[in-house]
Amino acid sequence: MAFHFHHHHFYVAVLLLFTILPSSHSQQPTGANSCNGIYVSYAYVQGSQLPPNLTGSDPTHQPYKFESTLTVLNNDQVELKSWKVFVGFQHDEYLVSASNAVLGNGGTGLPAQVGNGTVLVGYPMTDLKTAIETAGDLTQMSVEVSMVGTQFGVALPNIPLPSNISLVNDGWSCPAKPTKGNTTTLQICCIQDPNAKTNVTVSDGFLPRGNGDLTIMYDVIRTYDSSYWAQVTISNHNPLGRLDYWKLSWDWMNDEFIYSMIGAYPSVVDSSECVFGAQGNYYKQLDFSTVLNCQRRPTIIDLPPTMYNDTTLGFKPYCCRNGTILPTGMDPSKSISAFQIQVFKMPPDVNRSELSPPLNWAINGTLNPDYTCSQPVQVSPSQFPASSGVPVNSTAVASWQVVCNITRPKGQSPKCCVSFSAYYNDSVIPCKTCACGCPSNTARTCSATAPAMLLPSNALLVPFDNRTALSTAWAQLKHQPVPNPLPCADNCGVSINWHLYTDYSNGWSARITLFNWGDTSFADWFAAVQLDKATPGFQQMYSFNGSTLALNGVNNTIFMEGNPGLNYLVAEADAANPQKDPRVPGKQQSVISFTKKLTPGISVATGDGFPTKVYFNGEECSIPSTIPSSGNRKGPAAMFLSVLSVVVLMLMWQ
Repeated sequence: MAFHFHHHHFYVAVLLLFTILPSSHSQQPTGANSCNGIYVSYAYVQGSQLPPNLTGSDPTHQPYKFESTLTVLNNDQVELKSWKVFVGFQHDEYLVSASNAVLGNGGTGLPAQVGNGTVLVGYPMTDLKTAIETAGDLTQMSVEVSMVGTQFGVALPNIPLPSNISLVNDGWSCPAKPTKGNTTTLQICCIQDPNAKTNVTVSDGFLPRGNGDLTIMYDVIRTYDSSYWAQVTISNHNPLGRLDYWKLSWDWMNDEFIYSMIGAYPSVVDSSECVFGAQGNYYKQLDFSTVLNCQRRPTIIDLPPTMYNDTTLGFKPYCCRNGTILPTGMDPSKSISAFQIQVFKMPPDVNRSELSPPLNWAINGTLNPDYTCSQPVQVSPSQFPASSGVPVNSTAVASWQVVCNITRPKGQSPKCCVSFSAYYNDSVIPCKTCACGCPSNTARTCSATAPAMLLPSNALLVPFDNRTALSTAWAQLKHQPVPNPLPCADNCGVSINWHLYTDYSNGWSARITLFNWGDTSFADWFAAVQLDKATPGFQQMYSFNGSTLALNGVNNTIFMEGNPGLNYLVAEADAANPQKDPRVPGKQQSVISFTKKLTPGISVATGDGFPTKVYFNGEECSIPSTIPSSGNRKGPAAMFLSVLSVVVLMLMWQ
C-alpha cells in the first residue's frame, strides 16, 4: 500500500521455487517453472511443543509452535495488483507474526485467531510485477511471507498443513484444491479467468473502487518532506446501515503521529509516546505540547454539532454530527462523515513522495452493526471541488480505499430484541432469555437456559428487575411452571414489541412499539421489519414515516422512521416518583395498516402477520422462536386476569 516501494532483500529460498518439479499425476501445473500464472505455495518449516503439557490429559488442546512460509510468484504477463491469498488454517491456529503481509480483514492486526482461515494481504509490497517488465527480478516478481504461530492438537510427525490455499484477487481462477509438493508443502497455480473482466483500469493502472456496506477514503491532499495532510471520508452505502457516535481506529506502521486535525479529534490527546520515543529524538525542535496524538493505534471520534462553526476545528463539510451516519434513504447529506488530519512521518519516509496509509482499520458505533474492514487499496486519485470557487476540480496526491461490510462475529449476541403479542391472546411472548448476552456468573442468581416467562401486556413498560412479582403471578394465573432459578433478563438496551392489532377479511393492522432501556438517547432513529409475504399489502403508518424497501432485489421489508417531533427515542429516565415507581423507558409507537388485496391467501394470525427479521438502527434484533397461540382468545376470564395483574403490579409498587 505504499505509494513508492523500497526494494527489500529477498530470501534465497525463493530461488528454489524453480527447481520444484510438477506432479505427474496432477491436472494442473504445480511447480513454479510450469506455472504461467500466479504460483502460490505454503511450506511448513518446523514446530515444537509448547507448555502446558496436555498430551496425556487433553491432546486435542495441546499447543504447538509452527513456523511456515507462504510464497507468491507472478509468472504471468500482467502485473498482480494488491495481491491477496487465502490460507485455510484448520487447527485453531493463532497467528503471532507474518512478515511482508497483514491480515486482510483489518481489525487490530496480529496476533489474531485464524483457525477458520484468513486472507493475507501484501504489505509493504502490494503489487507483484512481471518478469517481462523487470527482466526476471524476483525481488519485484515475488514475495515470501514468514509466519510464526500456535496450532493445537497436531503433533509430530504429523504436519499441520492448511486445508487450502488460493489467490483471491478478482479476475483470477484457482483449482479447488492445491497439490502437495511433498509432505510439508502445498502449491497451486492460478490463471487469469477468461470470463472475468480485468480489474485494472488500463488508463491509470489503478484498481477500481470497491463496493461495500461502508467505504472509507484516505486521500492525501497536500504533502511535504516530513508531513502531509489527508482527508478521511466515511460513506454509508447500506440502506439499513448506520453509525451513532462512531469510533474509527487504525494502526500506524512507521511511527507516524497526528499533529493536528479538522472536523474530528482523537479520543485521547497525548504526546508522551513521542516525547520519550524516536519521534522526540528526530524532531528535536518540534513543540510536542501541540501534538494531538502519538499512539500507534489512535481512536478518532466526531465532534459535536456545536463545534461546526469553530474556526480552528470546524468549518469542514460533513463533520461535527456527534458521529451519526445515516442511510442515504433517510438523508443523503448525513450518510457521509469527513475530517482532515495532519500526519508527521519518520525516517526513512521523510520525502514528499513517500506516502503510506495506516493499516488495520476498524469502525464501530453505539447499538449499531459490527463492521469488518479490508486493508487499504490504492485507487485512482480522488477529485474535489476547488476551494477557490473556480469551477474546476482539484486532484488528491494519492488515494486509498478501505471497504467495510456488516458482519456478526461468531458467538456475538445481538444488541436489541423483539417481543410478540396479538389481539387474540392476552399473554406476551417476551424477548428471549439472554437475547443480548448474559454475564458468565449467572448460575447462582438466574438461569441462562430457562425460556423467558410469558407476560401480561402492561409488564412491557416495567424494567426487567421490577417484573419478578408480576411475571410469577401471571405464570400462576396461567397455570404455567415457574422456573427455579428464574430466567435471566434479555439484557438488551432496546426492545421492540410487535402486536398483531386487528385482522379482517380485507385488511389487517399491527402496532409496533420501541422501548429504550439504555442511558443513550437516539436521534433520527429508524427501524425495519421483514415480512416475507405481507409487505406488498403495506398501506401506511400513522405516527411514523413508513415505506417499503427492496433488499437484494426482494421487496419484503418496511422501513420506518420518526416523523418530525417523533424522531428522538429518549433514554430511560426516572419515574415521577422515583422513590416509589420503577424507571420509565423511552417509547415510540405507531399503528401500521395493510390490505389483503395484493396478498391473496395470506394467513395473518398463523405467522404471515409477524416479522421474520427486525432491525433497529441497522442492528438485527433477536426475535422469539414462537408466535402467540390463537387457542387462548380473550374473553371475560382473560379480562379478569388482566385486571388482576394490574392490581398485583400496583401492590408491588407500594
